[in-house]
Amino acid sequence: MPSTVVLGIDFGGTKIAVAVGDLDGNRLGAVTIPAAAASGAAASLASAIKAAHELLDRIAPGRELAGVGVSTFGIPGPDGIALAPAIDGWADLALHRDLGAAFGGVPVRVATDVKAAAGVEATQGALAGCDPAIYLNLGTGLAAAIVAGGTVIAGRNGASGEIGYNLRGHVDVGRSLDDRRPLEHMVSGAALLAAAERVAPEISGAAAFFGKTADDPALADVLDVFLTELAFHLVNLAIAVDPQRIAVGGGMVRSWDLIGPRLSAALNAAVPYPPELVPAAFPYDAPLIGALALGAAAARGRLASAVTVEKGIPQ
Repeated sequence: MPSTVVLGIDFGGTKIAVAVGDLDGNRLGAVTIPAAAASGAAASLASAIKAAHELLDRIAPGRELAGVGVSTFGIPGPDGIALAPAIDGWADLALHRDLGAAFGGVPVRVATDVKAAAGVEATQGALAGCDPAIYLNLGTGLAAAIVAGGTVIAGRNGASGEIGYNLRGHVDVGRSLDDRRPLEHMVSGAALLAAAERVAPEISGAAAFFGKTADDPALADVLDVFLTELAFHLVNLAIAVDPQRIAVGGGMVRSWDLIGPRLSAALNAAVPYPPELVPAAFPYDAPLIGALALGAAAARGRLASAVTVEKGIPQ
């Protein structure tokens, strides 16, 4: 159906990306807007819906919207989103219901952003043909996804790979989340910039930080501490999974020349069978591409159901 399009929405803690595509995964147009984090979940969702409608009107006027795919921080479920503290009230959103209502009842599929990204890398990116494999996201937050048999492992509750909650040391054993600092609070893009700003308050943004580490010993120490702790956890994850390849995505991949060699050296030194470590094929927008793929899958499911009904085949 050439007149059919799908919508992909990637909800992040600081920005929202929206794209329109066809059923073959071709992106027809996209837009990125700030997340209205300070205004709460309802405002962020409303901003995304408004941006999506405007993009559809501009890119695909008169064309049928057949499906919506969504990637989001947190663990989406039918009645809300767990482990999503970045925006107040995000835990209470039922994205399937709310987005279905906002777009005329079209089918909606929702996944955790890192798992959506891992699915894209496994089917058409750096992890294609690798079994098992790990996708590591180094962005504002920290998370991983495990791919086995071509499938992204969800886990019983959809929280497989949420290494941002890892214990940081033996003193954390037995402590609840409220009584300890989880790994993401120390090893993530947000944590790294916070640590850098404590040393050099004039630092503004990751590019400025990474650009000054070669000439500023104090900032070099900040990066060293960060990479050492990250490598510790990545090595342990690699030992547990025994992956063929690890692909790294997220904003920090822009400084791969500083990050990649350190992580590779740690893996090669400690893992019995060291995996290959590579940048992701889609390092910065894999969650959005994954959302489009989810939208296309939702659309194909709806179209297949329509065909079976027309043929009188019981469902």
